[in-house]
Amino acid sequence: MKDDEVLTAGIEDKIRQCVEHYAVANSAFLDMRQRTLAEARCRRHKGLRYCFYGGYEDAERTVAVFLPDYAELAEYDPLALLRMTRDGGRALTHRDYLGALMGLGIKREMIGDILVREDGADIVIMKEMKDFLLSHFDKAGKTALKAEILPISEILIPENRFEEKRDTVASLRLDNLVAAAFSLSRGRAAEAIGGGMVYVNGLQSEKADRQIKEGDKIVLRGKGRVLLASVGGVTRKDRISIVLHKYL
Repeated sequence: MKDDEVLTAGIEDKIRQCVEHYAVANSAFLDMRQRTLAEARCRRHKGLRYCFYGGYEDAERTVAVFLPDYAELAEYDPLALLRMTRDGGRALTHRDYLGALMGLGIKREMIGDILVREDGADIVIMKEMKDFLLSHFDKAGKTALKAEILPISEILIPENRFEEKRDTVASLRLDNLVAAAFSLSRGRAAEAIGGGMVYVNGLQSEKADRQIKEGDKIVLRGKGRVLLASVGGVTRKDRISIVLHKYL
């Protein structure tokens, strides 16, 4: 709870900077749970201009950006793209890159998504970290790395791999979709939702009866994420046909 209070106090401070001092402000990187708390605070301020931004559309880690009416995100982008290229050595994982960054004493809140590819990774960072990382981030374990800073628009997003799952549900309630997507009983799905383990389109959702629509993305923490790719017709048993894409 103390961490939550610190987070929300920090968000309120950024809102004050924007509203009272007419200045652009932004948070550090937020995970999905933190974003949910921040979003709730932002909604209390009528007319506030804000967005959650992580460098690309489906970013899991985002910053909250607060914009006075004169400012646009493109002009005040707080993020930079750090492209790492592997110089030989073994292939590296997300954990390898994150561990190397933490080993440099960098706080997790300064690092966004890490998009790994065969020859390296694209890492979204706070812009103020770019000079330090260019100078100090040159290896992960024993694997040598080359670092360069690029415009965030040049980020390389790995192609999503998924398995398609067809099923039927009694209704498009969140608990039904979680149960179908992750092979759980409806009761277990409801427990996960009530326990704050489920996110819809990046925001925590604790309402089992929330209606899900085609195109919504659901994350069950520790189990993965799925997209409700399509909603079909009603079967003879009055169930709704659905197609889910479960990301690998």
